[in-house]
Amino acid sequence: MELKVENTKAQMRKGVLEYCILSTLEKSEAYPSDIIAELKDAKMIVVEGTLYPLLTRLKNAELLSYRWEESKSGPPRKYYSLTGKGASFLKELTKTWDELQAAVNRVKKK
Repeated sequence: MELKVENTKAQMRKGVLEYCILSTLEKSEAYPSDIIAELKDAKMIVVEGTLYPLLTRLKNAELLSYRWEESKSGPPRKYYSLTGKGASFLKELTKTWDELQAAVNRVKKK
């Protein structure tokens, strides 16, 4: 069976998607389409069908909270933000990410 590089790249992105979502929300609260736009700008291609289940899972884990805001055009909007628990979780993930990145760089240099 031949491995396709695009499949591997997609799996690598998927593995860090939650970390990227939490990092995006660390800066400020955001509406899901804003999160998608930021992730797309960073080449972390994501579609709504991928994002919403992740946001729900992170909310159910009490890492995110949300608030409703009336919209001038259309239905109310749900804005997500990090909870205190989410900020602590992100801090741990950042530490792990830094360690993982350093380990991969060491392996690459050998």
